[in-house]
Amino acid sequence: MPDYGFRPVVAADLPMLAEWLRQPAVARWWPGPDRQIALVREDMDHGVMRQVIACRGDTPLGYAQSYPALHWPAPHFAGLPAGTVALDVFGGPQGMGQGGAWLRALGDLLLRDAEMLAIDPNPENARAIRACEKAGFAGTRIAADSAGQAVRVMTRRR
Repeated sequence: MPDYGFRPVVAADLPMLAEWLRQPAVARWWPGPDRQIALVREDMDHGVMRQVIACRGDTPLGYAQSYPALHWPAPHFAGLPAGTVALDVFGGPQGMGQGGAWLRALGDLLLRDAEMLAIDPNPENARAIRACEKAGFAGTRIAADSAGQAVRVMTRRR
Protein backbone atom coordinates (compact mmCIF):
# COMPACT_ATOMS: atom_id res chain seq x y z
CA MET A 1 0.00 0.00 0.00
CA PRO A 2 1.40 3.42 -0.91
CA ASP A 3 2.37 5.87 1.79
CA TYR A 4 0.11 8.88 2.12
CA GLY A 5 0.89 12.05 4.00
CA PHE A 6 -1.22 14.98 5.11
CA ARG A 7 -0.22 18.58 5.38
CA PRO A 8 -2.22 21.60 6.49
CA VAL A 9 -3.98 23.68 3.84
CA VAL A 10 -2.27 27.04 3.32
CA ALA A 11 -3.36 30.10 1.34
CA ALA A 12 -1.11 29.07 -1.57
CA ASP A 13 -3.28 25.93 -1.99
CA LEU A 14 -6.46 27.90 -2.71
CA PRO A 15 -5.92 28.27 -6.50
CA MET A 16 -5.28 24.50 -6.78
CA LEU A 17 -8.36 23.70 -4.70
CA ALA A 18 -10.44 26.12 -6.80
CA GLU A 19 -9.31 24.28 -9.94
CA TRP A 20 -10.21 20.92 -8.39
CA LEU A 21 -13.64 22.28 -7.47
CA ARG A 22 -14.18 23.20 -11.14
CA GLN A 23 -13.53 19.64 -12.33
CA PRO A 24 -16.84 18.08 -13.46
CA ALA A 25 -16.44 15.03 -11.20
CA VAL A 26 -16.11 17.32 -8.16
CA ALA A 27 -18.40 20.19 -9.22
CA ARG A 28 -21.35 17.80 -9.54
CA TRP A 29 -21.23 17.14 -5.78
CA TRP A 30 -19.66 20.42 -4.60
CA PRO A 31 -21.58 22.99 -6.68
CA GLY A 32 -20.56 26.62 -6.95
CA PRO A 33 -16.75 26.47 -6.95
CA ASP A 34 -16.37 30.17 -6.07
CA ARG A 35 -18.69 29.77 -3.08
CA GLN A 36 -16.96 26.54 -2.03
CA ILE A 37 -13.48 28.05 -2.16
CA ALA A 38 -14.74 31.03 -0.12
CA LEU A 39 -15.93 28.57 2.53
CA VAL A 40 -12.57 26.76 2.50
CA ARG A 41 -10.83 30.13 2.92
CA GLU A 42 -13.15 31.06 5.79
CA ASP A 43 -12.58 27.75 7.53
CA MET A 44 -8.79 28.20 7.44
CA ASP A 45 -9.17 30.60 10.37
CA HIS A 46 -11.76 28.57 12.27
CA GLY A 47 -10.08 26.94 15.25
CA VAL A 48 -12.31 23.87 15.33
CA MET A 49 -11.82 23.00 11.64
CA ARG A 50 -8.79 21.03 10.49
CA GLN A 51 -8.05 21.14 6.76
CA VAL A 52 -5.44 19.00 5.06
CA ILE A 53 -4.13 18.14 1.64
CA ALA A 54 -3.63 14.41 1.13
CA CYS A 55 -0.35 13.73 -0.68
CA ARG A 56 1.65 10.85 -2.03
CA GLY A 57 5.19 12.10 -1.98
CA ASP A 58 4.99 15.67 -3.24
CA THR A 59 1.87 15.03 -5.32
CA PRO A 60 -1.35 16.50 -3.90
CA LEU A 61 -4.23 14.04 -4.25
CA GLY A 62 -7.18 15.39 -2.32
CA TYR A 63 -8.65 17.72 0.25
CA ALA A 64 -10.19 16.85 3.61
CA GLN A 65 -11.63 18.87 6.43
CA SER A 66 -12.42 17.39 9.81
CA TYR A 67 -14.37 18.87 12.69
CA PRO A 68 -16.46 17.81 15.69
CA ALA A 69 -19.62 16.35 14.16
CA LEU A 70 -21.88 17.97 16.75
CA HIS A 71 -20.25 21.44 16.62
CA TRP A 72 -22.59 22.89 13.97
CA PRO A 73 -26.27 22.13 13.48
CA ALA A 74 -26.19 18.86 11.54
CA PRO A 75 -29.43 16.96 12.07
CA HIS A 76 -28.12 13.92 10.20
CA PHE A 77 -25.36 13.53 12.81
CA ALA A 78 -27.75 13.80 15.77
CA GLY A 79 -27.47 10.74 17.94
CA LEU A 80 -23.80 10.10 17.17
CA PRO A 81 -21.56 9.87 20.22
CA ALA A 82 -20.02 13.06 21.58
CA GLY A 83 -16.50 13.39 20.24
CA THR A 84 -17.37 12.00 16.80
CA VAL A 85 -15.26 13.66 14.11
CA ALA A 86 -16.96 14.49 10.79
CA LEU A 87 -15.17 14.63 7.46
CA ASP A 88 -15.78 16.38 4.15
CA VAL A 89 -13.51 15.35 1.29
CA PHE A 90 -12.95 15.73 -2.43
CA GLY A 91 -10.21 14.55 -4.74
CA GLY A 92 -7.95 16.21 -7.24
CA PRO A 93 -7.13 14.88 -10.71
CA GLN A 94 -3.92 13.16 -9.54
CA GLY A 95 -5.86 11.36 -6.81
CA MET A 96 -8.40 9.62 -9.04
CA GLY A 97 -8.71 6.01 -7.92
CA GLN A 98 -6.80 6.61 -4.67
CA GLY A 99 -9.53 8.23 -2.58
CA GLY A 100 -10.35 5.13 -0.56
CA ALA A 101 -6.69 4.52 0.26
CA TRP A 102 -5.81 8.04 1.39
CA LEU A 103 -9.12 8.37 3.23
CA ARG A 104 -8.33 5.13 5.11
CA ALA A 105 -4.89 6.48 6.03
CA LEU A 106 -6.40 9.76 7.22
CA GLY A 107 -9.06 7.87 9.17
CA ASP A 108 -6.36 5.81 10.87
CA LEU A 109 -4.68 9.04 12.03
CA LEU A 110 -7.89 10.67 13.22
CA LEU A 111 -8.99 7.57 15.11
CA ARG A 112 -5.94 7.88 17.35
CA ASP A 113 -7.83 10.69 19.10
CA ALA A 114 -11.48 9.99 18.25
CA GLU A 115 -13.71 6.99 18.91
CA MET A 116 -15.78 7.48 15.77
CA LEU A 117 -15.63 9.20 12.38
CA ALA A 118 -18.65 10.23 10.30
CA ILE A 119 -18.94 11.12 6.63
CA ASP A 120 -22.01 12.01 4.60
CA PRO A 121 -21.79 11.49 0.83
CA ASN A 122 -24.73 12.16 -1.45
CA PRO A 123 -26.62 8.84 -1.79
CA GLU A 124 -26.30 9.08 -5.59
CA ASN A 125 -22.51 9.54 -5.49
CA ALA A 126 -21.54 5.90 -6.01
CA ARG A 127 -17.84 6.73 -6.48
CA ALA A 128 -17.65 8.53 -3.11
CA ILE A 129 -19.58 5.76 -1.36
CA ARG A 130 -17.19 3.13 -2.74
CA ALA A 131 -14.19 5.20 -1.58
CA CYS A 132 -15.73 5.56 1.88
CA GLU A 133 -16.36 1.81 2.06
CA LYS A 134 -12.76 1.10 1.01
CA ALA A 135 -11.69 3.45 3.81
CA GLY A 136 -13.63 1.39 6.36
CA PHE A 137 -16.82 3.45 6.63
CA ALA A 138 -20.20 1.70 6.73
CA GLY A 139 -23.79 2.78 6.95
CA THR A 140 -26.89 2.98 4.81
CA ARG A 141 -29.08 5.48 6.68
CA ILE A 142 -30.30 8.29 4.44
CA ALA A 143 -31.10 11.56 6.25
CA ALA A 144 -31.48 15.25 5.49
CA ASP A 145 -28.56 17.53 6.27
CA SER A 146 -28.93 21.10 7.59
CA ALA A 147 -29.69 22.33 4.05
CA GLY A 148 -32.39 19.68 3.59
CA GLN A 149 -30.28 17.67 1.13
CA ALA A 150 -30.27 13.89 1.30
CA VAL A 151 -27.03 12.36 2.57
CA ARG A 152 -25.92 8.85 3.39
CA VAL A 153 -24.57 8.74 6.94
CA MET A 154 -21.54 6.47 7.18
CA THR A 155 -19.35 5.91 10.22
CA ARG A 156 -16.09 4.24 11.15
CA ARG A 157 -15.10 3.23 14.67
CA ARG A 158 -11.67 2.89 16.21
